[in-house]
Amino acid sequence: MNRTIFHTATTLDGHLATDDDGLAWLFAVPGSDDAEAAFGDFMVGVGAMVMGTATYEWLLRHERLLDAPEKWTAMYGTRPTFVFSSRSLPPIPGADIRLVSGDVRGHSESMRDAAGTGDLWVVGGGDLAGQFIDAGMLDEIRLSIAPVTLGSGKPLLPRVLGADRLTLVAVERAGQFVEVVYEVARPSDEEPRP
Repeated sequence: MNRTIFHTATTLDGHLATDDDGLAWLFAVPGSDDAEAAFGDFMVGVGAMVMGTATYEWLLRHERLLDAPEKWTAMYGTRPTFVFSSRSLPPIPGADIRLVSGDVRGHSESMRDAAGTGDLWVVGGGDLAGQFIDAGMLDEIRLSIAPVTLGSGKPLLPRVLGADRLTLVAVERAGQFVEVVYEVARPSDEEPRP
């Protein structure tokens, strides 16, 4: 069975981006190429992706994907991508972008089917990953922790998640980043995920 994994980069003080969704801090870290190289191994196991509006819009702007849609395939291949949004967003020509809205549980079967035997990668943001946790649908959290603090910004995971739900399974160094992997357990009174 495939897993649902929240894999992201974060600052030491637990932010995914600046208040205005900026990521310049991430690309300024020396040794980010080492962390990027390790990411390729992760992508091999990904069957489908899911992201929120801010992440999708950042990719559109930063990579200029509407002008150069071939960049999407170069980065992510032909993987189906679910974008959770309550707004209408422009599709990337040639990419398998599926705009959806509502509760993540309502799309669990179609996301699992789209991932096939691969994993479902929750790209971001933190609130969307939190919705997967709330629904009992997140199996793993993978963090690349950068040696940066922002003081404020978009939070990594705006949820209370106790140590009883997280088990550390791996720690590695990738350049200036620390890579950590936690398994996420469901609360004991929770039904198995759909």
